[in-house]
Amino acid sequence: MAELATIARPYAEALFKVTRSDLAATQSWLDGLAGAAGSEQLLQFAANPRVDAAQVFDLVAGVLGQPLPPQGVNFLRTVIDNDRLAALPEVAHQFRQLANGVSGSADALIQSAFPIAPDELATLVATLEQRFGRKLEPTVELAPDLIGGVRVTVGDEVLDTSVKARLEQMKMALTA
Repeated sequence: MAELATIARPYAEALFKVTRSDLAATQSWLDGLAGAAGSEQLLQFAANPRVDAAQVFDLVAGVLGQPLPPQGVNFLRTVIDNDRLAALPEVAHQFRQLANGVSGSADALIQSAFPIAPDELATLVATLEQRFGRKLEPTVELAPDLIGGVRVTVGDEVLDTSVKARLEQMKMALTA
């Protein structure tokens, strides 16, 4: 079977072209669809041969809690009709990358050993924006195994200032 990224790309690009005038709203409902499609139970329900596409659509749309715009309805029906529900999380990811490319921003995953206070996060993000040269949309994740410090991932770039990384560097230097 083809990689999910390969399957998701045409859907993400087509949705991006159609909804270019309101990318933020599209990202909002697309993230909701991706969250629903990440459920193994939903995917099993959709794969059941006794369940038709309308039932799957009603279930997914009902999980969102808010009505989908017309473009969202068409998009979801297309995804369900082509049996690509499992690709929705990857579609949302690729759509976010395309939208970030237009706005000149990027998603940043900030992993920290300890919770970060809002004022410290603002200072950290400002420093990281200078370092990476673009506006960042941060997501903070706790990772106690880092011991201290942070690990920041922006696209394919990683900035690791954690205690764990420093200990690994010392270990490599001592064993070399």
